[in-house]
Amino acid sequence: MAPTDFYQIQDLLTPEQRLIAKTVRAFTDQEIKPIIDDFAQRAEFPVHLVKKFGNLGVFGPTIPEEYGGGGLDYISYGLMCQEIERGDSGMRSTVSVQGSLVMWPIYAFGSEEQKRKYLPGLATGERLGCFGLTEPDFGSNPAGMKTTIVKTEEGYLLNGSKIWISNAPFADLAVVWGRNEAGRVQGVIVERGMKGFSTPEIHNKWSLRASATGELVFDKVLIPFENVLPDAMGLKAPLQCLDKARYGITWGALGAAMDCYETAVKYAAERIQFDKPIGAFQLTQKKLAEMLTEITKGQLLAWRLGTLMNEGKATTSQISMGKRNNVEMALNVAREARQILGAMGISGDYPLMRHMMNLESVITYEGTHDIHLLILGAEITGIQAFK
Repeated sequence: MAPTDFYQIQDLLTPEQRLIAKTVRAFTDQEIKPIIDDFAQRAEFPVHLVKKFGNLGVFGPTIPEEYGGGGLDYISYGLMCQEIERGDSGMRSTVSVQGSLVMWPIYAFGSEEQKRKYLPGLATGERLGCFGLTEPDFGSNPAGMKTTIVKTEEGYLLNGSKIWISNAPFADLAVVWGRNEAGRVQGVIVERGMKGFSTPEIHNKWSLRASATGELVFDKVLIPFENVLPDAMGLKAPLQCLDKARYGITWGALGAAMDCYETAVKYAAERIQFDKPIGAFQLTQKKLAEMLTEITKGQLLAWRLGTLMNEGKATTSQISMGKRNNVEMALNVAREARQILGAMGISGDYPLMRHMMNLESVITYEGTHDIHLLILGAEITGIQAFK
């Protein structure tokens, strides 16, 4: 039994799902873990991994094969996110943005021509995408967005800006949301090189330092008619995209927690104090037992949520519960593991502080911790508390 499979979750998986998890874990061990601390220390995005992710098949794995995707189920996608986030939350962000926030809306809301034009290149990593919803003045309240899309004889004029956008500095295209003349939210595909479109990078981050984060700035960008997503109308469309991304985070956070827990277990067996390993002390055992318990609960939650996703039954509030619970759990595990390692816990020789700092972003993006509580509260009471 694996050290973090206390309830034998493996037995609930198909042979294909187990093979996918094993394959992606091997990739993470070989390609991400050996380099990620150095990239994080230098605040540099390992752009060379993008095509490797494409070759691995983790971009858009639930997208049908005819468009370059993997045609896989949602538990397989979740396991991919889990195993990549064992390496780094920022690398999982790159993967989930590409699949859930760029490829999925093009597949769900795009024309046949758009699907065939964009999806295969995104699947292979030849092209990198990003998702523009959050604005400088509107994060948790996307309904207040100021970005505008105005129809002209030549196309649509896009004006405004987006901020805190993963992948933005290196993205070849962006799925962007703005308001049309009727005040309705509409989705368009913006391509690098369009006049008036720029992607300045955000620097001086303490979190997700190996992930590229930036702004999207639109100064009278002319969007061709063929770049408008025909079925992406209304705020419901981008929120559906966020459901897919939040689902991936539910699994991804487990990976960060597992990596922290396994690091702490190994250290507790090797570190000698008072003539015995610190794993022999009651308080250390208490921490480890509680960490494993919370990870196991999170695994069962993610697996059941994945089953509901496969059946097309998962609701927004169920996904919110998964994202909120598992990210909070992972952050608590990272903090407890850091304490077990003592001063070594803040060293770049171990992944704990990097995971902890990353998770401080994950607990905020794709819906803050408090907003997810209120989504659940509205489901319970029938009353919207944030309007």
